Amino acid sequence: MSQLGIRAVLGVLWLLHWLPLAWLAPIGSATGMLLFALSRERRHVTRTNLALCFPDWSPERRERVVRAHFRRFGRALLESSIAWFGTPERLRRIVRLEDWHNVPADGRFVLLVPHFVALDLEGIRLSLEYRGLAVYAHQKNRYFDEFLVRVRSRFNGTRMVARQEGVKAILRGFRDGFSIQLSPDMDLGARDSIFVPFFGVNAATVTALSRIARLVKAPVVPAVIRQLDGGRGYVIRAYPAWDNYPGENVEADTRRMNAFIEEVVAEMPEQYLWLHKRFKTRPDGEPRIY
Repeated sequence: MSQLGIRAVLGVLWLLHWLPLAWLAPIGSATGMLLFALSRERRHVTRTNLALCFPDWSPERRERVVRAHFRRFGRALLESSIAWFGTPERLRRIVRLEDWHNVPADGRFVLLVPHFVALDLEGIRLSLEYRGLAVYAHQKNRYFDEFLVRVRSRFNGTRMVARQEGVKAILRGFRDGFSIQLSPDMDLGARDSIFVPFFGVNAATVTALSRIARLVKAPVVPAVIRQLDGGRGYVIRAYPAWDNYPGENVEADTRRMNAFIEEVVAEMPEQYLWLHKRFKTRPDGEPRIY
């Protein structure tokens, strides 16, 4: 999309963010179904991912989840405008925290934030709670990339570190007093990745969580956002810090991360980011999936 097109979309989202959630939710669901109708590639990616990860499901069940996923994604897209443009007070009202006592009060932790559909709402909402550093991957469009960095760092001095800046930039931020937020459950290519199972499928998975936790010697605390039905907002649940993590084996650590995400996905399969080509990078000799 051109810069002008992105500006137009963001302008519409700015207007929509003034609406109450009771209005945004059905508009967002309808937007998701419009994306479903228009994006043949993303329909294919989502169906392929679900067929690989849930081969025992009936085709009818998978298709119901595919459509529900697009509705959830559309809602999250529109409702993220509240995190991008809204006030801290409203953001706190629509995204509440659960079991936040699991997060160390001293700010010395690594937060694992998997890619569920409302990731931006989660990251920006959590930036109201602590002084954090988040690692991100650059967007292809420079204007949109700069926009996301700006809105994601709008509260509490949040520092955004591009993956290309490397481990040193992350460690420097931790030494400066920032907590670390990582979302390493995407296929980012072969660099710094190993193949570990994700729902039984070999998935290229970056080992950043294990490596960073070992270097900073801080506890890993998972946090997952759940989109509630009926325009009732969101809940971010903080899970207890993992015992004995990192362990002796980076591969086992990375598999442990994927196994945790599998458990949460099983609770709300329509809310994981199936639009992403999770299995794009393949082991040598294996055919392309998409």
